[in-house]
Amino acid sequence: MIDVIVAGGGPTGLLLAAELRLHDVRVVVLERDAEPTRVVRSLGLHARSIEVLDQRGLLERFLEHGTRYPVGGFFAGITAPAPEGLDTAHGYVLGIPQPVTDRLLAEHAAEVGAEVRRGCELVGIAQDDDGVSVELADGSTLRSRYLVGCDGGRSTVRKLLGVGFPGEATRIETLLGEMEVGVPPETVAAVVAEVRRTRRWFGVGPIGDGVFRVVVPAEGLAGDRTPPTLDEVARRLRAVAGTDFGVHSPRWLSRFGDATRLAERYRTGRVLLAGDAAHVHPPVGGQGLNLGLQDAFNLGWKLAAEANGWAPEGLLDSYHSERHPVAADVLANVRAQTELMSVEPGPQAVRRLLSELMEFQEVNRFLTEKIIAIGIRYDLGDDHPLVGRRLRDVGLARGSLYGRMHGGRGLLLDRTGRLAVGGWAERVDHVVDGGAEPDVPAALLRPDGHVVWVGEDQQELDDRLGRWFGDRVPAG
Repeated sequence: MIDVIVAGGGPTGLLLAAELRLHDVRVVVLERDAEPTRVVRSLGLHARSIEVLDQRGLLERFLEHGTRYPVGGFFAGITAPAPEGLDTAHGYVLGIPQPVTDRLLAEHAAEVGAEVRRGCELVGIAQDDDGVSVELADGSTLRSRYLVGCDGGRSTVRKLLGVGFPGEATRIETLLGEMEVGVPPETVAAVVAEVRRTRRWFGVGPIGDGVFRVVVPAEGLAGDRTPPTLDEVARRLRAVAGTDFGVHSPRWLSRFGDATRLAERYRTGRVLLAGDAAHVHPPVGGQGLNLGLQDAFNLGWKLAAEANGWAPEGLLDSYHSERHPVAADVLANVRAQTELMSVEPGPQAVRRLLSELMEFQEVNRFLTEKIIAIGIRYDLGDDHPLVGRRLRDVGLARGSLYGRMHGGRGLLLDRTGRLAVGGWAERVDHVVDGGAEPDVPAALLRPDGHVVWVGEDQQELDDRLGRWFGDRVPAG
């Protein structure tokens, strides 16, 4: 039997599949589309997602295909320099088109043994105490122990489960595409600069090879996902910017709405939700793809522990209790940013005030860390300031912290040299290092890099190892 079926072969599903394979879980990814999409919905990765790639040894291959940009100006597009003292070794944005991210994650998933089946559409599910039966559009069926819906904002899995998806429906739509223009780049830049003084949902910018990315508000609501025509894009450009820039030869065209919704629950028995299947929101701040990747990173090792039979009680449920509040916070900051981008006088007054407040380093850092997701702290019932937070990459006597986490195992970073992981050695690595960071005797990290214990008492450590890594394995 298949251990886990992942519905959806986008970034969330592919990373989740790879995380499961690190723990020898048999996983099959079902992707409805026969070919990878050319649509570039995401343009980059924020610091926490970059850390995730670094923790699994993938960052170098992504850096080869991306461009590093300074951190700053994320919150509602308010111009601000990078805040000082960001708690990360990766204080930059990695500009990389989503199709490239998809391809690199697909290659990684294949390398670790995940099976990806394209042109396979899930149309039915039924679960019982032993597993989940999946029906495909061609009439065939598959059986697995668990199913994860990573199948986007209109998730079939979520709908079949009957999970509520409350929030706000789409109020405005935006047209998006890549195409050539018939005027000089300098003319484009001048017009865009003038329009964006009041219309921040607008943009026309070069992406290379004479092609421009166009973002322009639609006239109304189409009510479906039918791509716009080039004539529609040109008409809207003339209405908003006074010129259509002579657009022609589109590579692709798409439209998206500003719906903001959050699934009521991330788990229903043996079926779970991740990525856009669990939450949708406008792309303000570029958080959507990143949020999905981080869902997968949180869920992967927990679901693997459940599939492999060693998960302690409540571990899999902690996926919902940790990630649902994170998504709720993202939706809240996106709503706030969307209001600040309005052309109405009230929101514009608030925007000017917030622009002044962001001159204070503390405010700038707080808002930036919300967007790049390095300020997240899970409530693990411990008051120590490190517990619940992910630990930034730190240098070790031999290599680096993230360099020791490529296998997806837990890690005890021990500065005392007196501690031991004992019966958990099959699941937790023990690194003795007397370096300067972090300034604690020892720290226990989960496979996703979040700290679950700080101290120097062996009995306390054993208790926490049992809490997160199950029963100890007897010697021999």
